[in-house]
Amino acid sequence: MQERAGGTLGQPLAVPPLAAIVRLAFRLQIPITRAMTAALGDRDVNLLVRVKPTGDGCDVAISGWNEQSPLTLNDAGRARDFARTRADWICETDATLRIVHLTGVVADAIGRPLDALFDLSRGARGETLVEIAARTAARFEDGGAMLRIDGGEPVRIDGLPLIDGVGRLAGYRLLVHRRATSGNSDDPAPAAINAFGERLSNALREPLARIIANADSLSAREDGPLRRDYADYASDIAGAGRHLLALVDDLVDLQAIEDPDFHPAKEPVDLTDILRRAGALLAVRAADQQVRIDMPEPGVVTGSADYRRVLQILINLISNAIRHSPAGGTIWLRAAREGDLAVALVADMGEGIAPENHERMFERFERLDLADGSGTGLGLYIARRLARAMGGDLGVDSAPGEGARFLLTLPAA
Repeated sequence: MQERAGGTLGQPLAVPPLAAIVRLAFRLQIPITRAMTAALGDRDVNLLVRVKPTGDGCDVAISGWNEQSPLTLNDAGRARDFARTRADWICETDATLRIVHLTGVVADAIGRPLDALFDLSRGARGETLVEIAARTAARFEDGGAMLRIDGGEPVRIDGLPLIDGVGRLAGYRLLVHRRATSGNSDDPAPAAINAFGERLSNALREPLARIIANADSLSAREDGPLRRDYADYASDIAGAGRHLLALVDDLVDLQAIEDPDFHPAKEPVDLTDILRRAGALLAVRAADQQVRIDMPEPGVVTGSADYRRVLQILINLISNAIRHSPAGGTIWLRAAREGDLAVALVADMGEGIAPENHERMFERFERLDLADGSGTGLGLYIARRLARAMGGDLGVDSAPGEGARFLLTLPAA
């Protein structure tokens, strides 16, 4: 393997993945066992590497040698791999199929089971395709999945297994593609997101997702013991990556809503149901902050709007409320009909907002000098633009020390 990679015996290792594992084991002075894939000429080889430090060197044992057939430019699998890089959302799960990372408008579903977000295709015994694939750590493609929180929007999911250092399934990376429904010309998505937004999204989402995943791995010390300050640095890197990923999503949305041809879809939507769904998606984050979400009372409050955009607005409002609520605080979600308007309320027990900042907070890149540097400064601006594009509005009622109450109003249906 050394010679086929261009090296010679007795000289530094010429196989980069192998060299990286040996360096790590030698630096940490602990044994490491890890599955790896190396490129040898026109093919890949999968193998299991065991490295044991021996003072001034390392013993290396290799097993499970499995060479794959050479790939050609016409290889269908490689073509699918290139297609996967254009996914609308990237989702990662752990080995129990709980979400650990997710981009897009539902990025706050961390910790929830995968089937809470997707209605997945099932086999003859009632198992989902991902459950069937997980038994053998195999790839899978689900062309019949539905996004539960988006009014049943059809999606295609490509699942790529993630393997840990001892060859076991560590989870899945899912690439989620939106699928055209019936060529409905009322769907604004293709026209609204212009070429710049698409290039921005495609160019930044995947590398940022890789940075976050690797930083999280270091922070969790998955590769072995690591000094606490280095683990903290990795955690900071992951947090900064997520901030940038949120900014990418916001910039793509900004590009869409400021397009002159942007017109959200109009359909009857139940604000009570959407509030409950948004609250459920953020329940894990709220619990982590020791904040209680008080769900709306049963009842139907119907407005005329775009389901996905209303969900996006409410997720933003509830996320902000969690961020500004004290430990032990409560966030109230309510929906009501007021004349010809359908109204959704998100209220918190935070520090409140001075009257002179009520309009300022809806401006671009305005974060009201938040000490924690959180947020992109675009969420509320986008939320209000979306509300007004749907014939409604978004406002705030607050004073210092009295919490904040955000009101989303939409035309009643």
